[in-house]
Amino acid sequence: MELKKWHQMRAEELQDMLGVQPQQGLTEEDVERVRKKNGWNELTEAKRISPIILFLNQFKDFMVLVLMGATLLSGMLGEYLDAITIIAIILLNGILGFVQEFRAERSLLALKQLSAPSAKVIRGGKLDVISTKLLVPGDIIVVESGDRIPADVRWLETNSCSVEESALTGESLPVSKHSQAIDEDEVPLGDQKNIGFMGTMMTRGTAKGIVVRTGMETEMGKIADLIQNTESQDTPLQHRLEQLGKILIIVSLALTVLVVVAGIMNGQPAVGMLLAGVSLAVAAIPEGLPAIVTVALALGVQRMIKRKAIVRKLPSVETLGCASVICSDKTGTLTQNKMTVTHVWVGGRDLEVTGDGYAPLGQILENKCPVELKNDQGLRRLLQIGTLCNNAEIVETVSDETGGKRKGKEEEETDSSWDLKGDPTEGALVALSSKMGMSPSSLNGLYKREEEFPFDSERKLMSVVVCHQGGRLLCTKGAPDVLLRKCSYILWEGKVVPCTGTLRQKVLDANEEMASKALRVLGTAYRDLRPQERVGSEGEAESQLIFVGLTGMIDPPRREVRDAIATCRRAGIKTVMITGDHGTTAEAIAHQLGIIPRGGLSMSGQELSGLSDEQLDAQVDHIYVYARVSPEHKLRIVKSLQRKGHVVAMTGDGVNDAPAIKASDIGIAMGITGTDVTKEASSLILSDDNFSTIVSAIEEGRNIYENIRKFIRYLLASNVGEILTMLFAMMLALPLPLLPIQILWVNLVTDGLPAMALGVDQPEKDLMEHKPRGAKENIFGRRLGWKIISRGFLIGLCTLGAFWLTLRIAPDQPGQLIKAQSVAFATLVIAQLIHVFDCRSSRSIFHRNPFQNKYLVIAVLSSLILMLAVFYIEPLQPIFKTVPLGLREWALTIVAASIPTFLMGIGSVWGGNRHKHRGNGRIVVKSTKISA
Repeated sequence: MELKKWHQMRAEELQDMLGVQPQQGLTEEDVERVRKKNGWNELTEAKRISPIILFLNQFKDFMVLVLMGATLLSGMLGEYLDAITIIAIILLNGILGFVQEFRAERSLLALKQLSAPSAKVIRGGKLDVISTKLLVPGDIIVVESGDRIPADVRWLETNSCSVEESALTGESLPVSKHSQAIDEDEVPLGDQKNIGFMGTMMTRGTAKGIVVRTGMETEMGKIADLIQNTESQDTPLQHRLEQLGKILIIVSLALTVLVVVAGIMNGQPAVGMLLAGVSLAVAAIPEGLPAIVTVALALGVQRMIKRKAIVRKLPSVETLGCASVICSDKTGTLTQNKMTVTHVWVGGRDLEVTGDGYAPLGQILENKCPVELKNDQGLRRLLQIGTLCNNAEIVETVSDETGGKRKGKEEEETDSSWDLKGDPTEGALVALSSKMGMSPSSLNGLYKREEEFPFDSERKLMSVVVCHQGGRLLCTKGAPDVLLRKCSYILWEGKVVPCTGTLRQKVLDANEEMASKALRVLGTAYRDLRPQERVGSEGEAESQLIFVGLTGMIDPPRREVRDAIATCRRAGIKTVMITGDHGTTAEAIAHQLGIIPRGGLSMSGQELSGLSDEQLDAQVDHIYVYARVSPEHKLRIVKSLQRKGHVVAMTGDGVNDAPAIKASDIGIAMGITGTDVTKEASSLILSDDNFSTIVSAIEEGRNIYENIRKFIRYLLASNVGEILTMLFAMMLALPLPLLPIQILWVNLVTDGLPAMALGVDQPEKDLMEHKPRGAKENIFGRRLGWKIISRGFLIGLCTLGAFWLTLRIAPDQPGQLIKAQSVAFATLVIAQLIHVFDCRSSRSIFHRNPFQNKYLVIAVLSSLILMLAVFYIEPLQPIFKTVPLGLREWALTIVAASIPTFLMGIGSVWGGNRHKHRGNGRIVVKSTKISA
């Protein structure tokens, strides 16, 4: 016979299996025996990497090894300032990486803080308070409102018991608990209503239960295990930089050796060629690349903070730029996490409610016209019941100048200053009444509560008795189908009439209509009590009621999210909703927001459990909504998408989201509602919990990556130009066109400020109109490699041409070689400084305003001044082996330096114009999106 699961067992079966009686609890001998088998009730930690090893691991990256080689070469050349700079860059990047990884290891510590410090337990027939760590399976515990549940517990007795489980299950509302067995075998966590989970909070009522799982066997323990055993993903940027480093070292060393060998074979001094070769190798290795990347990311972080996003890991900013799927939690991210009444049904009339959140801003409309409450007895009674049969409070607060909150003046267009204290469902009813001027404060002076029969999950009703000048009143709200069975009358068209079968069916039809829209529906009823009538129980009170009407509420979508999702779709990014809520609610919100396209699918956690990884991979691209899912499900979804080649951004706020957030390419936590566990596992925190902020982050990430590509394009094309200048000269048996000191000076002048200014360039207008780049896209993809080689070839050819023409004028004249080398030096620098403006556009220099980036203009002017200094400051001339140039030399230099950029730019414009008019008379406006 198959062993039953905890939620399937009756109380007697539980007691027999665990050998305990609820009144007596375990004995100390029992406790010791069970603890030897099950261990302590705590989350155990995997063996941690020592901080020293973690720090040393930061220097295993291939690009770091390349930089160390550049440091050695710089030292050999006596360029100690360069060597010190490179070492500082290496240490800075190592420290940043160490801090990020060290902080990521703190997720489990944050998870432990969710554990209750103590628990009320019955042992040996006595109620005692002990450390949570000492609990064992079989212990009988008592939990009250406000207590954190200390272990996984199967409830034996419940009294109006509700538990806040959103951090674990994603359920947006507190869950009512009961003690009855559940017969089904596979039941999602959110539907295991006879189980209490470790780390969740009891918000109402009291309960007694028997501990069934402790420590790492609890659902919280399973999450801790997932976090520890889930490896963080390297970012696409890290992959690309490692790839770039390998290519650079191989190519630069090969070309350098070729230059040295060619020079020696053509009669150049071996020592001089070796020194020139080492200089070329240092110039070819972009030691400034990590610094530029770090600065570009750091400045992006500052811009992100202004956009309400806090970055915890620098590379994550760029990773967002290539995200192809965003897996988003529903509650609080896509929705406002503020239950709002949107529909009212009273006396056969369907009424619409405007406004959202808890602010008293909005109206009740009938056929688009405002309802007059004064002449509407049914609506007035419904609002009255919703306000009196209620324990929630809405508090008005506004931020003062210091950033704190204080009581204050009503804000006209925002509800951000209205905070709920109590149950979200009851808060929605208070907000509804306040919109019509019937606030709790206006009724408190007229009605005084005598008695309350709290809501519980078995009877699904709540009732209160209030007295007023005219007598006493019983107000009841709850599940419409249950409440209707308690009603003998109905308030119809302002009159109390018998509740006939026909009228009952109309109520049920209205309830079904609201439920089909994924609304949470509550019914309201009342009856007048006689002056001396006493109601000693719920059964006595909740009978012969007068049914009034229905209220339908939902957690509404954020206003700006629909546009943000549309922007994602245009950018080729798929949005997926993953939630612990019910499927009907999730699908309704997804349709409102435009998440599900035609033919898109949704799936429940139960259906997901029945799929193998291969079956899930086959369907995952077509699924847009996952409902009623567990933490393991979320992790499976993220990994399946990654196996399909997607770069996945995962958002969430609860403990249940942490494993998937850590496993995703970019983990995003909610700053307001997020738990510390989720924040520690994340790379990015949204300070406003808003999905649209993610879209802003994606735009920022794309721009940062494009700026990094601009820098690489500029730097490598310049370096290729330097190497080819030397290589062509050696192959043609010409003298050295550039001296080692000049090569190093070019490297310093052109790798510095202009490259840094490219790192903060503004985005091109159509940045968010392109599909995300592939996770495995080569750093030289999208023709970047061709642009680097072609521009570098032209720069090298034009530099050598200027050198040869100057040398040819008077080859035997004393000092002519120095003048030709000076012309080559100037041509190379100016060609690179012109080329930097070409690198701002994916098309050509003519497609963007060259003065738009003021930092770049200033940087280029600074580099020009530094270049001119070595020509016209006499003490520097013998150091750099330069001479002042005349007008003829400068004219030759400027013309030769301009050819590479303007020749390719004119070709790009001409090619773009041809593409506009090509193909069956169809005009393609953008040359980057050509279709036949």
